Amino acid sequence: MSILCVGEILWDRFQDGAEALAGAPLNVAAALKRLGDQPTLISAFGADEDGQRALQQLGESGFTTQFMSKVEAARTGTAEIQLDARGNPSYTIARPAAFDYLSVADQDLEQLAALAPQWLYFGTLAQTSSQNEMLLHRLKDRFPRIACFYDLNLRPNHWDFSLVDNLTKLATILKLNRDEAELLFHMHSSEPFSLELFCIEWSRRYALACICITLGSEGCAVFSEGTLRTYPGFPATVVDTVGAGDAFAAGFLHGLQSGWAIDQITRFSNALGAIVASRATAIPDWSIEDVQKLLA
Repeated sequence: MSILCVGEILWDRFQDGAEALAGAPLNVAAALKRLGDQPTLISAFGADEDGQRALQQLGESGFTTQFMSKVEAARTGTAEIQLDARGNPSYTIARPAAFDYLSVADQDLEQLAALAPQWLYFGTLAQTSSQNEMLLHRLKDRFPRIACFYDLNLRPNHWDFSLVDNLTKLATILKLNRDEAELLFHMHSSEPFSLELFCIEWSRRYALACICITLGSEGCAVFSEGTLRTYPGFPATVVDTVGAGDAFAAGFLHGLQSGWAIDQITRFSNALGAIVASRATAIPDWSIEDVQKLLA
């Protein structure tokens, strides 16, 4: 599967002093690459030491850096992360950052076309830059048959409903977590929240093939063809949940493109998310054998 992963790269910096190169598009791309797919990262780095280290690490990990822009006027992205007692993160993200200035030259568009991309993956954070949102529309126009996976990933003070509305209109599949679904639901309804009511309303408003809602240790719920179904998760001793949802997204995309049944897709995705949650940082070491062992 060829997929374009568009958006932020940044250095996650934890309260214990640890750091790791991450960002949802990179987290998803790294998991897809490990699953044997062909992700291409479209992002940007600053003309600073953090940027040079990021570029070197991406190259050592086997990613092409052809579509990584060097931004002289902004620093490479960073996120200060605080973990609560359950390993759930809160983020302080420096803006503006280099990832606010994504660009793809015309000749690079032709190189991307040669990859025959089937999916376009994006979130909300980087698209708060109007330049980046315009780039998404440019990519969609260049590849009119491409399917879009919108991974909401709302970060406080880094989104608004108008942007979410615009991005959801591009989406083939929308992925979000239960808290995000409830937040969006209450912005337009005074009724008691339920996942089903949210999905019915959003499927009515947008032409979505599927809505996928992650439920943490409880697994996930998937709404398609007018029906909401839940799928149980896997037990895990959580180290931190940073990147677990991104791993789930990668597993979901991989299963879809592989033609698996939805039961198989969700089991695989839930297992992969649980494995990442049980290990430190957004891109920990894991193997397909680890996933197969948990599935068994």
